[in-house]
Amino acid sequence: MSYLPIADYLPHRPPMVLLDHVVEAAELHAVCETTIQIDSPFCNGAAVPAWVGIEYMAQSIGVLAGWRALAKQLPVKVGFLVGTRHYQSHVPQFHVGDTLRVTANEEISLDNGLFVMNCTLHGSTGTLLAEASLLVFQPDDLDAYLQEASGSRENTSALQ
Repeated sequence: MSYLPIADYLPHRPPMVLLDHVVEAAELHAVCETTIQIDSPFCNGAAVPAWVGIEYMAQSIGVLAGWRALAKQLPVKVGFLVGTRHYQSHVPQFHVGDTLRVTANEEISLDNGLFVMNCTLHGSTGTLLAEASLLVFQPDDLDAYLQEASGSRENTSALQ
């Protein structure tokens, strides 16, 4: 199956599109790849710190959400990384030239837009480099959500 350019599935724009292409997308999972380049965001000229793996995982989740939306002929929507549980990197950094395969699998989906996603990051030889569970939130209506959140902050400020 052929896929659109990765930026078509994400609300991000370069240089913050950190993934190169979609390998696979299905209803409950997505697989993406990226190759670390000298000019990759967060690269110090030789490597990218392993903590950036969380963003690679979050963007693979975004690709899944975007793929689902476009399959239903809906617009790609913004989502939020709410939290990360048990991020464990088995390497301190990802080196220039490394090709990373990022997998996001939906574990739990709630009606309120919250999702728990199990993610892994493998090297080109199949070695597990990092893993985590990410909690993400995608509101149905971003503008309404932001308006409500803004009103909640104003009400909280008024009480203080």
